[in-house]
Amino acid sequence: MNQKTIEIVEVGPRDGLQNEGLAVSTADKLGLIQRAIAYGARRIEVTSFVNPKKVPQLADAEELVALLPHRGDVTYIGLVLNRRGAERAIATGRIDELGAVCVTSDSFGIRNQGQTSDESLAAAMEIVALAKSAGRSGQITIATAFGCPFEGEVAIDRVVDMAKRAADASPREIALADTIGVGVPSQVSEMVGRVSEAVAGLPVRVHFHNTRNTGLANVWAAVAEGATTIDASLGGLGGCPFAPGAAGNVPTEDVVYMLERGGMATGLDLPAIVDAATWFTGVMGRALPAMVSKAPAFPN
Repeated sequence: MNQKTIEIVEVGPRDGLQNEGLAVSTADKLGLIQRAIAYGARRIEVTSFVNPKKVPQLADAEELVALLPHRGDVTYIGLVLNRRGAERAIATGRIDELGAVCVTSDSFGIRNQGQTSDESLAAAMEIVALAKSAGRSGQITIATAFGCPFEGEVAIDRVVDMAKRAADASPREIALADTIGVGVPSQVSEMVGRVSEAVAGLPVRVHFHNTRNTGLANVWAAVAEGATTIDASLGGLGGCPFAPGAAGNVPTEDVVYMLERGGMATGLDLPAIVDAATWFTGVMGRALPAMVSKAPAFPN
């Protein structure tokens, strides 16, 4: 039987840092990306092209991207929320993929992007078209898919409908994001299963926050239902400036440990991830949420 392979998208340089109060230098962001490449990451969300006044941590997007190592085997992803952001990312000449985001609720969409839910979906579809016209790939993430901080529960039917419409833009994949970390495995199983069926032929990617300690269980449930790509952040850092209390992403080292021990292949080098997490802890000046990098190696 062939070993199941799960792709890990390292989102630490963008989602891991965007909500941090400590100003991380461009050099350290570059160091994080270089270490991610060294431990095997081949898709990396390096920054976002958004209003620097709203997300000051990522105000150095163009400066950072200009310094990226030239690697034909690595896909550099830039998150963009609108046409202006897409044009900035494309203009760098170094971003390989545009990550577009739509949201399930008007309340969150207006706070996060200045758009209603439907407007955010239309913008995301336009971004994919812009990416393709520039010879790049584009993907669409459905944020607040598992719950909204302002409107509460989100109907699965709503997410499935948005996924169907997003698929019309022919993105690289459809991602389901638990922006505030409220999802549970049973919900994840149903959501991933139904969305996979609705967008048959398109890969499903998932993005979980470990806010309520369900992140790793949700990863396992998503993979069991056919998700092929998992977002993870070195050390478990992460959060959204527009979603109160949306603590950390699932940690790269914890996800890789769980999947590899579970018989799946990720292509990532766990000891090298742990070494990178130790370095990153020093950069941030505090202990990070991940558990595997704090524990003894097993098997040693």
